[in-house]
Amino acid sequence: MNILIKNLPEMEIAYVRRTGSYFEPQEHWGTLVNWAASNGLYPPQQSFIGISLDNPEQVESKDCRHDACVTLPDGFIKEDHKNVEFRKLDGGEYALYSFYEKPEKLHSAYQYMFGEWLPNSEYAADYQRHNLEFNMNNPSEDPEGKCRVDLFIPVEKRRS
Repeated sequence: MNILIKNLPEMEIAYVRRTGSYFEPQEHWGTLVNWAASNGLYPPQQSFIGISLDNPEQVESKDCRHDACVTLPDGFIKEDHKNVEFRKLDGGEYALYSFYEKPEKLHSAYQYMFGEWLPNSEYAADYQRHNLEFNMNNPSEDPEGKCRVDLFIPVEKRRS
């Protein structure tokens, strides 16, 4: 695996939150994508980002929270929009894992990053920031039904 270290800027996002198993249908994505399209927010100018807020090994699956997000351009007027939430994502150093596989296998990318790559790298996970899943394609349009996700894990240099 070729893991790259990237420095991401702070980003302003709009998001729709869903609570429930990460392996159930994700209707909140449709809500967000429809809202984003109606406001002219789509790739390549903007990015769609998934944020899994809870570790399913530590939180009951029915209580796991997930945010479907879209980045916002500078000057976007948030006050006119009541059906989505807004916040800033912290920038900083992230380890980038480029994943291309069936969506249900995304958890294996997390297992690799946290179970193998991080312990053997000069980096530690920065749990003050969230993992970011940049969605680079629509799996329903992929010939093999695979998702292309740039998984960004927040890291900091390991202290000696």
